[in-house]
Amino acid sequence: MAAAERAVRDLLVALGRDPDSEHMAATPRRAAGAFAELLTGEPFDLTTFPNDEDYDELVFVRDIPFRSLCEHHLLPFHGVAHVGYLPADRILGLSKLARVVGRFASDLQSQERLTKQVADWLDLQLRPLGVGVVIEAEHLCMCLRGVKAMGTRTVTSALHGQVRHDARSRQEFLALATAVPRP
Repeated sequence: MAAAERAVRDLLVALGRDPDSEHMAATPRRAAGAFAELLTGEPFDLTTFPNDEDYDELVFVRDIPFRSLCEHHLLPFHGVAHVGYLPADRILGLSKLARVVGRFASDLQSQERLTKQVADWLDLQLRPLGVGVVIEAEHLCMCLRGVKAMGTRTVTSALHGQVRHDARSRQEFLALATAVPRP
């Protein structure tokens, strides 16, 4: 943390700011701590259960909130993930879908990579019949600088197995991912 605090202090000086002023004296510590917090995911144990009932319909969790840091500008992006899978031999504890999103979001990221990482990880860990991930996010690097397009949302998707190749499964997943949530 000491190196991170020095780096923030050096950045402030390079930008013509006085890190020794009364208002900014704690800024290097606070900023270094904020970045450390944003880049540290919560560990979790994967909890799966045998699919004793042979459940073969889509398991879907929508509107999983997340926040991450853009690897290109170090500015936040945030939004929601919609994650689903078609079970095979194992089913997953539902909270783990949100934890997987949080795990990969706690890094310097691109939205495209985040979407693919969540889908690939679920595919590898569960070996389901199919996986789908749709992420919608607002990128502050696009809202606060450059084009300054406030309120824009970027949507990415990753589809595997039957969710990708079976037209009915794909349609069901995408219909759930794009449905307007109830208040």
